[in-house]
Formats: sequence, structure tokens, C-alpha cells
Amino acid sequence: MTTKLSSESVALPARNVEAPTYVFESGADACKHVAFQVAGIIRDCNSLGRSATLGLVAGSSPVGVYQELVRFHEEQGLDFSRVSIFIVNEYYGLDPDRLQSMRRWLMDNFIRKTNLRAENVHFFDATIPIDQVEASCRQYENEILLAGGIDVMILGVAPNGAIGFNEPYTSQSSRTRLAQLDPETRLNAASLFFSETNVPTHGLTLGFGTIMESRKIVVLAFGDAKAAIIQRALEEPISNATPASWLRAHQDVSFIIDKSAASALQDVATPWRTRGVEWNDAMVKRAVLWLCERTGKALLKLSDADFRAHGLHSLLRHAGPAPEVCARVFNWMMQTIAQHPCGQTPKKILVFSPHPDDDAISMGGTMIRLVDDGHELHVAYMTSGNIAVNDHDAYRMADLFAEISQQIGGAEETSEFISREIKTPLRNKQPGDKDAENVLLMKRLIRWSEARAADKVCGIPSERVHFLNLPFYDTGAVEKLPPSETDRQIVRDLIEELQPEEIFVAGDLSDPHGTHRVCALIAFSVLRQLQDEGREIPEILLYRGAWQEWPLHEIEIAVPLFPRDSEKKREAIFRHASQKDGALFLGADAREFWKRAEDRNMETADAYNRIGLPEYYAMEAFVRWNGECEF
Repeated sequence: MTTKLSSESVALPARNVEAPTYVFESGADACKHVAFQVAGIIRDCNSLGRSATLGLVAGSSPVGVYQELVRFHEEQGLDFSRVSIFIVNEYYGLDPDRLQSMRRWLMDNFIRKTNLRAENVHFFDATIPIDQVEASCRQYENEILLAGGIDVMILGVAPNGAIGFNEPYTSQSSRTRLAQLDPETRLNAASLFFSETNVPTHGLTLGFGTIMESRKIVVLAFGDAKAAIIQRALEEPISNATPASWLRAHQDVSFIIDKSAASALQDVATPWRTRGVEWNDAMVKRAVLWLCERTGKALLKLSDADFRAHGLHSLLRHAGPAPEVCARVFNWMMQTIAQHPCGQTPKKILVFSPHPDDDAISMGGTMIRLVDDGHELHVAYMTSGNIAVNDHDAYRMADLFAEISQQIGGAEETSEFISREIKTPLRNKQPGDKDAENVLLMKRLIRWSEARAADKVCGIPSERVHFLNLPFYDTGAVEKLPPSETDRQIVRDLIEELQPEEIFVAGDLSDPHGTHRVCALIAFSVLRQLQDEGREIPEILLYRGAWQEWPLHEIEIAVPLFPRDSEKKREAIFRHASQKDGALFLGADAREFWKRAEDRNMETADAYNRIGLPEYYAMEAFVRWNGECEF
């Protein structure tokens, strides 16, 4: 089968890669395309009176595909009654009703919403004794053969290049088996299990040899966090260190990615090295800053010879000679430096923070500067952030409340409530289970109190601190609900109430459980709605969270921080005590959030200095919203 693009989707084929690769504007567009292809295969098989057989993975990458397939079923009558499903992998030892079970995820997000027949849905039995695993895996392979083989295999790719649980340096000819999980795989799964120690050490997986027998393979990868592995898989030599690279040998494989996941590919990162480009101002700035990095020279030290030595002859012809083009870029970068990012005339400014610490971590120094400049600064925490509080912190606070009640009276009733509603559920909780309602309330109040304390450090009074508690977040689990009209209305109500003249939004794509992305999309959709109604909207500036910084060529505003700004920012971050010393969602980076923030801010300042601009202690960076509602 050959890949056909959906008539409703627009993608650019990636050049100079070793497998068919299509780059979509957003993950949503990409998922619509894949669903369109899968639905076509199902319909073709149905018309021939045979079963279509799908290999499926769980997770955030394919969820949009499954949502579209469900929509096709509900609105267009797509019939799944003959379709067979085989799951690609599962954690060994995990009960099928556990929240982290891939079986449960697929049941909840796809299978129960269609007319798939139970006898056609195949999962691993992850709870069988170890001495029965090998026979069970052989039987699983036999069931695939009896189903006629897999027509379409939908895969994600892990940051370490693993496919399913086929980890780096496993055999290319491996069959379905019990596999030991790589430490990086377990670390990346830690947020799902609320601790790395809770992540199983082994998993059941289709073997790589089994996967390669599929008639068609589709690999999905979205977001900046997948950019490095996509570049390795598609541009570097095929290697046992990167199992995803083996897929290039398949006769009908396609990589379906978004712009962010494509950002490290040579044709995207340095297009002037692979093809002719239009030398507009943005491309000129990008290429010249890249040349600074390649040569280790400051802007005003680059020569014509440097341009020619690195293949930028056409740029010289278009905008040269070197002193002229470099002076232009130098002036552009100088203009990004803003000691007073919103001016010195007092304004009303609103900062949207996805969790109750993202504001301090990402733009705490700028917030301090805005307050010092006399602006009326408001902060809106979009979610409670309660699932990021460790159980021991909640238990400690329960003890504190009980002791306070004893000291001030009313001890018996309060202590009984705390024991029944908070301590007992915490003691009885299994690793990775949802919290009881009142435990979640306790954790929400912990984050509430920390945010208020941090804002006080920044000089923001409590009446300018808003806790939105958007409903999409309140599941008590890492998996969230889709954003609803209620979420959007809450955000709209605040904007209409405050009428801010400037708004800051977290434009971060690599938050490990996706809340930043959802919060940004909610804010953008509200702003677009206001725009469509003919309302004037304020300037929107985007900051990035704890996971990354804007590329140098994209930065439009850089706020210099002096040592006292950074020290005060650190103090504000420290007020979020539950997010220090082993916070739940640190991701693969072991540094605490305050350390990441300081390192990143100092690196941004150093990047400016390396290209010959003034040397500052640290800098926070922002870009302007371009009006898009989807990442």
C-alpha cells in the first residue's frame, strides 16, 4: 500500500530523509490524515468481506487518530464489526483495570466507543505467572497469523528510539516476548505512575521482527520533545542504538510528524543547506545566527569568507556583503532587549499560568520587573496542579491541621474527619491510584497556598491572584478530559472582567502530561473568538515552561535580569515547597525547577553575549502570538 494524503489535510513531504515523511502544521491535522487512511483501509476490507487487522499503541501521540475514527463511526457509520485489534505492548504485572494499563487506555479512548467485537480485540495477559509468559507470547503471535497478519501498524516513538518495548540494542529479528524496560523508558513513564519506583521493570511487547511483518506501518511523533529522536531515526545511519531507524527498511512505512517534531531535520533546521530558500528577514536572521554558532564568532566578526565556507553564497548575493547583513541582524537582536518589557506607562497585565508555579519558573524575573515598573499585574492559575503534590506532603499537612485543631479547640470532630477523609485514604492508596476527593482538595489547597506566597515575593497582592480551576484538569489522574466550553467560558469571563492591555501565555509544547498545551489552546481559542466578534484583543506574549527555551532566532523580547532579580525569582520558586526535593513531574531532567530556570536564563544571556551583544547576568525570553489556535 502507498501513502495517500487526506483531501482534508495539507502536509509537506520532508526532503533528504531516508523514509517517506510528511510534516503537518499540527498534530491534530496529522491525526486526521492518519485516521482518513485507516478508515479507507477498513472500508476496503469490509467491501471485500474480510477483516482489517490493526496493531495499536496507547498514549498521547495516537489519541487524535482514535478520536477521529470514533467520529467516523458515529457520523459516517464506519463499521468496526469485522476489524481485529492487537495491542503492541503492555506493562507486565499490571492489572488491566489500573489507570496506567495500556489495555484500559485503549478500551476507554477507542474500543468501547465503537462496535468492535470483544472476540476481535486482543490484549496481552499481563498478570499471568512468569513461567507461562513465553507460551502466551507464542499464542499471541499465532492469533496474529490466524487474523491474516496486521494490515496497519500504528506506532509512536519513544525519546530513546524504542518502538513498543523494543529498547535500544535489542534484536531486529525479535519476536513477541517479555522485555526488560530501559531506565530511560521507566523515567519517561514516571509521571504516569506518580513515581519512577512505581513503574514496572518489564513489559510485554510485539517483537521488532513481528512489527516489520505488518503490511503498512505509520509512525506518529508530535512536539519538540520528539525532534531529536526523529532526526536520529531519519537522518543518521540505521543503528541498533535507535530502533526507530530500523523501520526505514520496511516496504511501506511513513513517518507522520508535526512542525515541532520536524524542527531538527536538516531541511527544516537549515533549509539553505538542502535547497533554495526565500531570503526574507526571518530567514536571513536565522541563517546568520546559525553561522555565528557554527563559527563561534560574534555577529560583527563574520566575514564573506565565513559565509562562503558554510554554503551561504546565495545569502551574500541577496543581502551581502557580510558587514552589511551582519549589522542588520545585530540591530534586530539589539531591538529585542527590553529593560521595560511592557513600557513604563502603567498598564493592566494578565499572566496565564497552567500550573501554580509555571509563572515563577518561566517569567518570575519579568513579573518582578513589571511590578517595579508600576503595572497592575494579575496572575491566573488555570489548573489546581493538585496531582503534582506528593502523598507525604498531603499527609504532613493533615497532621498539621489536626494538631492545630487540638490546640485551638474542636479537636475531636476535626481529627476524626481528617483521619477518615485524608489519612486513611492516603494509607490505603496503591501506587498510581487516584486520590480520594478530599485528598485532592487538600493537595489543591497546598498548591493554592504556595502560589499566594510566591506571588507575595513578586509583589503581587492576593486580590490580583486568580485560581480558575479549569474542569478539564480535575480527573485526579495524569489523563485529562478534553477541554470544554465551560473551560473556555471561565477564561473568557476573566479576560472580559479585567480587560488587560497585555497578556502572557505559556507557549510550551513539551510539558510531559500536556496541560500546558491544552491551557494555551483554550486561551488562544477564546482570543480568536473575541477577534472574530470584532473585539480588539491585547498584545499576547508567549513564554516557555521549565522544559525548554525559545530558539535564539525566534526571540522577540528578551528581558535582562540582574542578580537581585534572579535571587528574588529563586525565592519565589522556593515558595512552591511541594515542587522541590523530588517533585513528581520533573521528567527526564533531574534538575529541580529552580535550577533549570536559572541555568536556562543564564544560557539565554550567554547566547546573546556570544553573538556580540551586551553581557547580562540572565535573561527571560518571549515571542509574540501569531494568531494560530493550534500547535
